[in-house]
Amino acid sequence: MNRVVSEVFAPILFQLGIGGIGGFFIGYAIRKVVKVALILGMVIFSVMFLAYTNVIAIDYSGLVEMVSNFINAINPALGLFTLLLVNLPFVGSLIIGLIIGFKKK
Repeated sequence: MNRVVSEVFAPILFQLGIGGIGGFFIGYAIRKVVKVALILGMVIFSVMFLAYTNVIAIDYSGLVEMVSNFINAINPALGLFTLLLVNLPFVGSLIIGLIIGFKKK
């Protein structure tokens, strides 16, 4: 009986541990990247404002084509939801670890 319990819970505990540790490091990295993303967002906002005030001209057809190609490229990845459901313990602990890592000072 004891062996059956360990065979059932060992893979789940492994997924929880790896997911939590991985989530912590991902959250910590995201926190560090957010500062760069804010600066990049301000630059993009400034460029859009300059385009709105007709100071510069932007070729939006190229932007639309690039976004369309990106969406078509990730379309097969929409099956990711099924993969997440199958690995629910890993994903849950990854999210918790991500939150803890993001809040770490």
